[in-house]
Amino acid sequence: MIRRLLLGLALALLAVAGCKGQGKTGEGPTPTPSAQIALNGAGATFPYPLYSKWIAEYNRLYPNVRINYQSIGSGGGIRQIVAGTVDFGATDAPMKDDEAKQAPGKLWHVPMTIGAVVISYNLPNATQPLRLTPDLLAGIYLGGIKKWNDPRIVAENPGVQLPDQNIAVVYRTDGSGTTAVFTDYLAAVSPEWKEKVGAGKSVKWPVGLGAKGNEGVSGQLKTTPFTIGYIERAYASQNKLPMAEIKNRAGKFVAPSIDAVSAAAEGVEMPDSLHASIVDPAGEKAYPISAYTYILVYADSKDPAKGEALAKFLWWAIHDGQKFATDLDYAPLPPKVVTKVEARLKELRAGQKQLL
Repeated sequence: MIRRLLLGLALALLAVAGCKGQGKTGEGPTPTPSAQIALNGAGATFPYPLYSKWIAEYNRLYPNVRINYQSIGSGGGIRQIVAGTVDFGATDAPMKDDEAKQAPGKLWHVPMTIGAVVISYNLPNATQPLRLTPDLLAGIYLGGIKKWNDPRIVAENPGVQLPDQNIAVVYRTDGSGTTAVFTDYLAAVSPEWKEKVGAGKSVKWPVGLGAKGNEGVSGQLKTTPFTIGYIERAYASQNKLPMAEIKNRAGKFVAPSIDAVSAAAEGVEMPDSLHASIVDPAGEKAYPISAYTYILVYADSKDPAKGEALAKFLWWAIHDGQKFATDLDYAPLPPKVVTKVEARLKELRAGQKQLL
């Protein structure tokens, strides 16, 4: 009788342990403590500060799961997940049809967080944020506006000391989701840009100096006077670089605050594909160069153990992981998007086995 009671108690404790993590936050089942799992990912530099935090926190919670993420740009992330050299890719720019067709299986986009591409600059004597309109931004990057004291810039920035110096434009040289977001915005607001340059992870820049990664552009802006460049908000914040206010579709100059980034996402419905452009959205409070960033994962994993570990990490990231977003200059996913992502993650499989 005592033996039966002890056996029953042991089974009950095991059942409780197996359910751990399925609390009110929506956290999925925990990884098996005895299983050592190593996951490798690569791609976008845009979310790298947040992904690094997530990986460290998750490893602290589950030391058996080790995740390595290489910040090599969205283009590299897409190439590596298609080639199967990583367990997950990361991109700010949704995959194009021709890229997806090269993959050996169905790849899904999983939105992870929302960020802003900010326009940063190095003006030594400026004491207040620069204000830029869509026409000014397109003009600068097309090479038509060459001087900081161009009358068109001066007109939008009363009281700002704008020097008689050439504008040194900085752009990304690598295949970049940040570039894709920025050029998507320029193509949306400037017919001339759309016709002459277009949008994509890599474009032929009319003017400027190239640098690799958000890190490289940030370095150029920090050390070289009279430069202007586009970088992810976290990099500007962490490097204490100024961020311009951009005139949105409603005619309001908006700083790239977390609330303004969230407002941009709220104005766009997420389709079933789970990827959407949120540049130049409607809404007076919306920052116009905002973007989702995605992890790319195969719908059917060849390695059940790795697939399950990755699915559980992603589940944790869209729930408990979101609390780290704001402090690192990202906006948490809207609840309605989290609900859609939950449904997608529950579809992940390894053959006939459901991973969550």
